[in-house]
Amino acid sequence: MSEFLWQARAALVVAKKNAMVYYLKPPVFTFGIIFPLFFYLAFAAGHAAPPETMAPGIVAMALFFTASAVGPLVTPWERQAKTYERLITSPASLIAILSGDVLAGTVFGAILALLPLTIATLATSASVVALPSIALGIVLGSLSFAALGVLLAAPATQGPSQVMMLSNLVRLPLIFVSGVFIPLSQMPAWGRWLAPFSPLSYCADLIRAGFGEKHYWSTATDALALCAFITCFMLLAARWHRRTRDRAI
Repeated sequence: MSEFLWQARAALVVAKKNAMVYYLKPPVFTFGIIFPLFFYLAFAAGHAAPPETMAPGIVAMALFFTASAVGPLVTPWERQAKTYERLITSPASLIAILSGDVLAGTVFGAILALLPLTIATLATSASVVALPSIALGIVLGSLSFAALGVLLAAPATQGPSQVMMLSNLVRLPLIFVSGVFIPLSQMPAWGRWLAPFSPLSYCADLIRAGFGEKHYWSTATDALALCAFITCFMLLAARWHRRTRDRAI
C-alpha cells in the first residue's frame, strides 16, 4: 500500500511539473480554444443552424483539442531537453509517469472546456438540462483524449514536428467521423459505421444529451465506451513507451 501511495504521489509530481513547464503558456491556451472554435465555425458558416445547436459541438471540440494538444509533445520535449533519461531512471514507475502525463492533460482539458460551455449558456439560448451527462462527457472525454495524447508521444523521436504530424494524422479523421459537425443520425451509412471507432463520438453524444439534444447512444453506452478507450489507450501507451524506454537506457 505504501508503494502504491508513493507512486501516486510521483504521478502528481509529474502532473504538476508538466502543468508548470508545458501547459501554462499563452500559445497553448490560444491553440486549445481559438483553433477548435474557428475550425468549427468555418464548417458551420455554410449551415443555417441556430447558435444554440452548435454549443455541444464547440464544447466537445475544445475538450478534444485541449486535452490531447500537449500530451504528444511532452516526451519529445523531454528528450530534447535531455531530461527524459533522468525521468525514466527515477524511482517513479512508468505507469506513474504516464499517469501524471494523462492527469495534467485531463485537468487542463476539463478546465478549458468550461469556458466555451459557460459562453454557450450565457450568450445563446442553450442550457444544461442534464448536468451528470455534461460532467461524464467532460471528465471521461478529457481522460480519453489525454490518454490518446500520451499514446501518440510514444515514438522514439526528439522532433516535436514529427509527433505533431502523427498526432494530426490520427486526430483529424477522428473528428470528421465523430458526429461533431453533423449529427450521427444524419450521417451516411459509412460514417455511422466509423463513428464508434472515435472516442470523440461518445463524448459529443454525452454533451449533446447534457444540453437536452437528441443523442445517438444511451448515457451508459457512451460512458462504458469511453472507459474502454481510456483502458485501451493506457495499455497501448504503457507497452509502446516501455519499448522506447528500454532502447533509450
